[in-house]
Amino acid sequence: MASIDLADVTKRFPDGTLAVAQVSLSLADGELLVLVGPSGCGKSTILRLIAGLEELTTGTIRIGGTVVNDRAPQERNVAMVFQDYALYPHMTVRGNLEFPLRMRKLGRDAMRARVARIAEQLDLTALLDRLPKQLSGGQRQRVAMGRALVREPAASLLDEPLSNLDARLRVQVRAELAELQRRTGTTMIYVTHDQVEAMTLGQRVAVLDQGRLQQVATPHDLYHHPANVFVAGFIGTPPMNLMPAEVTRERAVPTLRIGESVLATVPDCLLPILAAAGPTSRFTLGIRPEAVRLVSETGAPCLPALVQHVEYLGHETLLHVRTAAPPGLALTARLADQHAFGPGDRVGLAFAPDQLHLFDAAGRALPAVDVTP
Repeated sequence: MASIDLADVTKRFPDGTLAVAQVSLSLADGELLVLVGPSGCGKSTILRLIAGLEELTTGTIRIGGTVVNDRAPQERNVAMVFQDYALYPHMTVRGNLEFPLRMRKLGRDAMRARVARIAEQLDLTALLDRLPKQLSGGQRQRVAMGRALVREPAASLLDEPLSNLDARLRVQVRAELAELQRRTGTTMIYVTHDQVEAMTLGQRVAVLDQGRLQQVATPHDLYHHPANVFVAGFIGTPPMNLMPAEVTRERAVPTLRIGESVLATVPDCLLPILAAAGPTSRFTLGIRPEAVRLVSETGAPCLPALVQHVEYLGHETLLHVRTAAPPGLALTARLADQHAFGPGDRVGLAFAPDQLHLFDAAGRALPAVDVTP
């Protein structure tokens, strides 16, 4: 196994498209890092650059401390697993697992021992004599993983390997993959556009947008301390509510206002930011759906809204609303248990003051907000 280091890696295609822009990223030996972001953000291109399937424009890539910029793919000792299983249909599972070892001219006894070990790790021993067409989707994906791991590569690069599986099977294979990585200690980069997959798999998660690295952090820190508006709106199901907010001064006291509504309580963690703000300063306010509470419109100050859609999920209810002032602002509240609401119902929204996030005009998180649960 080996560490992987990217330093100011940039890839610009001949037509001028900037796919990856000055990405710097380090993986420790044995770490599982997930690259996540919307389609076309540069995730797969980064994998291909590491594997040597694409040529760098600028920057440096190190594998195990060695610069590999000018090394051919076969000299980098990395294995790739793609969305397409790419199994040889005429070969049995055993034959597919043995194939990369035959290409390396490994001895017969060593080859059989290694295939047997990988087959046992992936629960494929009973399937070794079957053809790919006789396997389920999850079994084929495990064979594809085994073919990569049997080479004992310095690192494994996985490009959306579960996207062809149905939802239930994806959850199962995802858990198996995480357990396999823990057992083998394989250095692994996993690419996905599914942020739920990223948050459940990654020891750390790197969020990309338009070829630029937005934040690298643990799943916990990504969720509770997003670095900017993009990460806040991308991570989370449903994602963070984001809305324009304004700071005004009433009797010399800084007050946070959303449209015509004033937050009743300004938490202490926001006071340094609000005190330093100008006479009228505008921010983006963020609040997670689970930190939105329903209150009476005739009681404490609140944000009035109309229910647009309700999702009953058994253990919780997702309430999708639009505010009256400012008009048309779409927000989501996550409520425990089931609640009887229908489209057109009026509700009042209040926010947990210690769960507020503020972002400046450039979309960057203001660091004085502490939202650790």
